[in-house]
Amino acid sequence: MPLGAFKAALMGTAGVSTADVVLLHDTDYSNASTASISSGITSAYSSYIFKFYNINPATNGGRWFFQVNATDGADYNDSLITSTSIKVAHDELDAGTEGPAYYTDGDLAQSSSFQTLVYNCGNDADKSIAGELHLFNPSSTTYVKHFIARMNAVRSDNYALDLYTAGYINDTTAIDDIQFKMEAGNFDGTIKMWGVK
Repeated sequence: MPLGAFKAALMGTAGVSTADVVLLHDTDYSNASTASISSGITSAYSSYIFKFYNINPATNGGRWFFQVNATDGADYNDSLITSTSIKVAHDELDAGTEGPAYYTDGDLAQSSSFQTLVYNCGNDADKSIAGELHLFNPSSTTYVKHFIARMNAVRSDNYALDLYTAGYINDTTAIDDIQFKMEAGNFDGTIKMWGVK
């Protein structure tokens, strides 16, 4: 596929329906408690890219999470995640910086908890979350499922946050559901999912 079409597909612009990169989910959420994607994650694609646009929480200072279900799962608490996170932050008035530093509260160790993608999210009208999550080979019945995420947000304390998270889902059962949610309260925003061959 030409590079131009590939770039367009990954950036969420025109040309997203090709043989190799296909837009499978494109939903605007309004006052939603969760975003559950329970169709489209199949063995047809080797990886999935989720992109988040202007996710604005109703509750100030919370975290943006994800967790998955193995096939036939229903409660998003069976798959064990091991992960690590690194943060960098800068105050909008240039009053302080953080990192690069290990974000201790962003890691999990064989945990069925939801994985943090962003923390201390601001809920002002002009604050939001943006970023992406890559999930690799979720249909494998042999290997664990790796993921990487890079997220940017305006924190409740007016810091620009850049958070990198990576890890694996220690489950050799196929994964076919994913859920996103805030730590508390509802959210608005757009989530898109692409399948990549």
